[in-house]
Amino acid sequence: MEFSTKAGKLQPQQPGAQLFVCTAENLPENASARALFDSLEEKQTFADAKNTVSDGLQAVAVVRLEKSDRAALNKAAAEAAKWAQNQAEIHVCLNAFPADQAAAVAEAFAAVFGNAAYRFDRYKKEAKPAKFAKAVFYSEHESAVSAALAVADAQVFGQTLCRDLGNAAPNECTPEFLAQTAKTEAEKLGASVKILGKDYIQKKMGSFWSVAKGSVQDPYLVELSYFGAADRTAAPVVLVGKGITFDSGGISLKPGAGMDEMKFDMCGAATVISTFCAAVKLKLPVNLIAVVPTCENMPSGGANKPGDVVKSMKGLTIEVLNTDAEGRLILCDALTYAEQFKPKAVIDVATLTGACIVALGHDVSGVMGNNQDLVDSLLAASRAVDDKAWQLPLFDTYKEQLKSNFADIPNIGSPGAGTITAGTFLSYFTEDYPWAHFDIAGTAWKSGAEKGATGRPVPLLLNYLRNVK
Repeated sequence: MEFSTKAGKLQPQQPGAQLFVCTAENLPENASARALFDSLEEKQTFADAKNTVSDGLQAVAVVRLEKSDRAALNKAAAEAAKWAQNQAEIHVCLNAFPADQAAAVAEAFAAVFGNAAYRFDRYKKEAKPAKFAKAVFYSEHESAVSAALAVADAQVFGQTLCRDLGNAAPNECTPEFLAQTAKTEAEKLGASVKILGKDYIQKKMGSFWSVAKGSVQDPYLVELSYFGAADRTAAPVVLVGKGITFDSGGISLKPGAGMDEMKFDMCGAATVISTFCAAVKLKLPVNLIAVVPTCENMPSGGANKPGDVVKSMKGLTIEVLNTDAEGRLILCDALTYAEQFKPKAVIDVATLTGACIVALGHDVSGVMGNNQDLVDSLLAASRAVDDKAWQLPLFDTYKEQLKSNFADIPNIGSPGAGTITAGTFLSYFTEDYPWAHFDIAGTAWKSGAEKGATGRPVPLLLNYLRNVK
């Protein structure tokens, strides 16, 4: 998807489809657009028509914005995107808005348009790429709009990479494939990459290795580094992503129905890799490190068994009561690995618990952490781009649900508050730095007719990184 901007007004004779974005206070000057605007009934916000021009018909549409928050902009853009997908190129008029509003509208519409044009058909004999390929934004505030489009372009780039990784078949997207893709994409942008393999993991990361050893696929620990702050020695933000490229449940085998969707269990890793790359693409003034533990969780003669006791990188022993609670077993060692960077903040992202779907459904990610300022910043970033998240509590009393007769902690708690006890488990490994945890089990992908990765919460995390002080 290509975005560009032009100074000045969108002229009626400009070839291609035309979209006018306006409000009741800022009406379009174009006669056709004004007529469409006047035709809107009270609850209608979008209208389109085809005008006769010298060489045929020209598509024209108008969007009436009733609110200016990002949620309203995203909703309006989604309605316009249904129309835009039938056009090869659209010209968007933003002349109704002052600089800051024009930039906000451009960013929201471009991001929605870019995601609407997404297709994943590389396994199909006949690929059908999106017709919609280009959007040109017209505004007298060209500089502000151009900067906003750069942000939208980076977000779309990140979400596209995230969705491509999530949608890839698990026989293609193995741990090695995920690690090599992260390396290729990060190095392409000028970032540094370090990949540690089975020998290091087996020797240093006993909890991570306990999950990985059940598969014939080798595990990897990926470390991506970018130093964009004026002070390259300043404490970095560290992103950690769960990279289980297929989760069978291990010996605690999952039900067969819907198990194909367990290829999405690496969407936390995909989010972290993609957010990192989007931030580097934008050249954000932040020091940033991404850490991705990746492996498969498979049943075999070498797999974890319920009752096994394993030793984490931190030195805590863990009783494995359920082998399907494997994400926290690989994350805890990655979170310990992150200590060496003396981080400003650590944010982990994981499709961790089905309980999060019970609590928050499929539209809201769960967030919790040990530092309220960090959580508040993430929630503000969530609201700013309408990538919804909700804070769950992390009281010390939840530790009472994590008791083992045979080890320091078990990998699952007693019944109730499954998402929170998973976060509580991780909190034992994050005591030495500000930390937040995102459970994206409900938001990372869609099921049913729209089955596929969503690219969330890339928008939220990218917006957070844009505002890190």
